[in-house]
Amino acid sequence: MLSQNGLTGRVPGLPENDFGFPLLAMVFSSTVFLFLFLPIVLLGHTILRARWQQNLWLLSASLFFYAWGEPGYVALMIFSIAFNYAGGRIVDRLRGRRAVSWVVGGMVAGNLGLLFFYKYANFLVDNLNILLTAMGHSPLHFEAVPLPIGISFFTFQALSYVVDVYRGDAAVQRNPLRFGLYISLFPQLIAGPIVRYKDVDSQFCDRVVSRALFASGVRRFVIGLSKKMVLANAFAVAADRVFGLDASQLTTGLAWTGALAYAMQIYFDFSGYSDMAIGIGRMLGFRFLENFNYPYIAVSIRDFWRRWHISLSNWFRDYLYIPLGGNRKSAARIGFNLVLVFVLCGFWHGASWPFLLWGLYHGLFLLAERSRWGDWLSRLPRVAQHGYTGLVVLIGWVFFRAETLPEALAFLRAMAGWAHGDGIALNSLMLWTPELLICSVVGTVAATPFFSTLARRIDASARNTGKHVFWAEAAAFLIDVVALPMALIYCTMLLASGTHNPFIYFRF
Repeated sequence: MLSQNGLTGRVPGLPENDFGFPLLAMVFSSTVFLFLFLPIVLLGHTILRARWQQNLWLLSASLFFYAWGEPGYVALMIFSIAFNYAGGRIVDRLRGRRAVSWVVGGMVAGNLGLLFFYKYANFLVDNLNILLTAMGHSPLHFEAVPLPIGISFFTFQALSYVVDVYRGDAAVQRNPLRFGLYISLFPQLIAGPIVRYKDVDSQFCDRVVSRALFASGVRRFVIGLSKKMVLANAFAVAADRVFGLDASQLTTGLAWTGALAYAMQIYFDFSGYSDMAIGIGRMLGFRFLENFNYPYIAVSIRDFWRRWHISLSNWFRDYLYIPLGGNRKSAARIGFNLVLVFVLCGFWHGASWPFLLWGLYHGLFLLAERSRWGDWLSRLPRVAQHGYTGLVVLIGWVFFRAETLPEALAFLRAMAGWAHGDGIALNSLMLWTPELLICSVVGTVAATPFFSTLARRIDASARNTGKHVFWAEAAAFLIDVVALPMALIYCTMLLASGTHNPFIYFRF
């Protein structure tokens, strides 16, 4: 289904390409992945002893994983691998010469050009046609370009590699097998986290899969799967129903319910995927950096972006904001750079005006927090700081979720009290089912570091006193032996029932 701006509409169901065909990607939360693909990959990785054999096995499995949903774009993935592998070798060979900057510029242009064509060409042509039509000219005829799944993530990984080799922050990879695995490794291929080569370089040849690491990977994977299947999908039902309404049907209660549900959905959906990616990585001996750090406990928008999608925030900081001058320029230039970075961050998420406005919105609040507003905010009680941040983030999610700017503005007007719905066909009380209420309580606690803080305090007490807390050890045992297996069984039951569960970030 095509939206007005040429992008696939963000509607419930599997992601679709721009021709309306579903992208049948092998999602982590699917029976095929859980009970066929992942066990076979883990078994093969365990049986094979030589590191090059394991790497070849994982590369083959990763390309198959991508081909499952994008068979026509495996060639694009292989081209990206070959292009950036060769570029990295050339950059390393020309190090210290004047020509190296031209090569790096060409590599950056090539990667961004590929991303622009597949992700932004439709947006550019659609808006250009609107302008041409308004001026009385005939619109351009352009066949819509389908969006390859995960292209934003693997392109940014490739860019970081080339730039790091140029800067001397990472050693060039001369083994094409290892480099191919870096770009295509299936756990984080489609929806991140964005992994930098220097963080995993040594793991391609020196990783060790210990029992403890494997067990922690299984534990992390089940937690992520539960976040997705139990929490995110429950919140998605309410969010999709509300955002699917016409603006004239919205009530103020419905609008707030929909916005809150979507805020919880996107957090547990994306952090759940990151948990699963990190967990699978550990089962294979890889250690990926954390991508979320309880963003909903943030006390400012600046703090929020230190906690939300950490790999993307750090990428924009290190490869765009700092090269533009970072904090070393004048106040006006710093403000311009900050807003520009977040406009581009919004545009990275999708080629539509709501995404651009979402990025601008966050950039302006970050700019404001660098002024006296930030000083005044820091003197407020913590609860007020949390309230401010939560409200700003919640309003921003409306732009992120809405299909068009008019829809977003109409939704915000309803939240502000200017709603025109009568609540007969649907009202907020209908949405607050017992399931949603339970998920809201569980989700609120899970979105805070309550359990991790409790575990750290128990461990600290045990180290200081030299005594183990029996009930804490018993609780940990029950979680590993009873709670997690039961959670996996319940998620499997939800999968068997045919629960529709596409990941939000598959669209980016």
